[in-house]
Amino acid sequence: MLTDIEIAQQAKYFKINKIAQKLNLKDEQLELYGNYKAKVDYTQIKTQPKGKFILVTALTPTAAGEGKSTVSIGLADGLARLKKKVALSLREPSLGPCFGIKGGATGGGLSQIIPMADINLNFTGDIHAMSAANNLLCALIDNHIKHGNELKIKKVLFKRAVDLNDRALREIKIGLGGKINGVPRTDGFNITVASEIMAIMCLAKDLKDLKNRLNHIIIAEDENGKPIFAKDLKAAGAMTAILKDALKPNLVQTIEHTPAFVHGGPFANIAHGTSSLIAARTALSVADYVVTEAGFGADLGAEKFFDIFARISGMKPDAVVLVATVRALKMHGGVLKAELSKENLSAIKSGFANLKAHIDNIKKFGYTPVVAINRFTADTAKELNLVKKLCEKENVTAVISEGWGKGGKGCLNLAKAVLADINQGHAVYKTIYTLNQSLKDKISTIAREIYHAKKISINAKAKKDLAKFEAWGYGNLPICIAKTQNSISHDKALLGAPSGYVFPITEVRLSAGAGFVVALSGSINTMPGLPKHPAAEDIDVDDNGVISGLF
Repeated sequence: MLTDIEIAQQAKYFKINKIAQKLNLKDEQLELYGNYKAKVDYTQIKTQPKGKFILVTALTPTAAGEGKSTVSIGLADGLARLKKKVALSLREPSLGPCFGIKGGATGGGLSQIIPMADINLNFTGDIHAMSAANNLLCALIDNHIKHGNELKIKKVLFKRAVDLNDRALREIKIGLGGKINGVPRTDGFNITVASEIMAIMCLAKDLKDLKNRLNHIIIAEDENGKPIFAKDLKAAGAMTAILKDALKPNLVQTIEHTPAFVHGGPFANIAHGTSSLIAARTALSVADYVVTEAGFGADLGAEKFFDIFARISGMKPDAVVLVATVRALKMHGGVLKAELSKENLSAIKSGFANLKAHIDNIKKFGYTPVVAINRFTADTAKELNLVKKLCEKENVTAVISEGWGKGGKGCLNLAKAVLADINQGHAVYKTIYTLNQSLKDKISTIAREIYHAKKISINAKAKKDLAKFEAWGYGNLPICIAKTQNSISHDKALLGAPSGYVFPITEVRLSAGAGFVVALSGSINTMPGLPKHPAAEDIDVDDNGVISGLF
């Protein structure tokens, strides 16, 4: 059996200008990166979103795999096979997971975006540019302190960033070795995809908005406890110069040659989890249907899509697809990974509690999802039929999706179900909290309504910081909760549908430029570490430059 990267390498590629023609994009609107990648100059496009927006989310991830990106890509290819003018709007993969545990993030089997290796690695350099802009600001902060600290910086709040999993960088000492090396202090790194720069890039409407958001990054507190901004260091101009080209969305293709905008890559467990506003707006202006995805489970990516992205952008979904697998349901029902190939109907019934919790949550935002059962080869007919029947009891349509093995052909029924759902027009977009609620009330609402917690607990420092953010005038911002992706709760060991527990807030951070407050829960960290056996150990390049080991 061919690996994903071997399938991608053997695929037939169309030159990217031919892909662009499917969306009526002209050569002068493209900036080519070789034959198969291009940046799209959104400034030359009349961006008036008119297409139908389809959000793909999932149940709580497990070690069994769910295949949300595979379903998203297969769905888009299925819509294309139905002669629809369709495009994808997906996130760029981060190098952290590529070299860590997860591997690549370009779909799988016959439902992939290509060139797979390029997209998973350096691509068009967007994330590198974000790291550089982030670290330029950090260098300017420490340079200012070294040369007299005119702004009276007392506490630096802005961290450095690198797009790799490196736990040793979570807390570091800098400026050591004498005055020539600056002023010693404690610092740390975030992974770039969890940085405020990434969030700003993905929520900026244009170059002017980008610079304005960069100006409003709070970098530090002064001796009086007042915020100091990036604009106080005159940093935003140079940062914008670094990010100018990265702001333009990237265009690639699926194996079946469906256009795919791939741009921005915030994680959903520690960031807001959605590809860029500019990519979505551009796609919706040139396609009749746009498929996007929100990272990890619906408790993370979908909640943030509704409460942050859609609220800020004004682009609301017309349909929601909820991805599930028989394997994941069995794991949520208590089955070990080694036993997943055995038929187990009772475990599916038990594990369905997790899927039901996500169905109920999505309904709170005004949508009834279409459940896509991403089929694996070991799934039995009895198991698949049971999942469909359990969904029917919740008045939800469930469709078997076979994008991995059959590409768009295996997602035709899913595409038809989604089109039928859109045509019914029942969706009424809602948020679960209002911006005029207090920051604490917003956090509590998310924990109670989406995570099914009984109440929240906030440690003393986080309480103090929330009060400070409100005193600074940021009480009306939405909330971005950072927590484990492996449970609806804050505790990765709690599978299924935990409820009635206390949801702890251990830290809060203000992302004033991005426009939200980050609330961290449990043991979550914004700089991941590598596993004992990193995926990087299996990645190689032969003498002809052919990459292997990506998956």
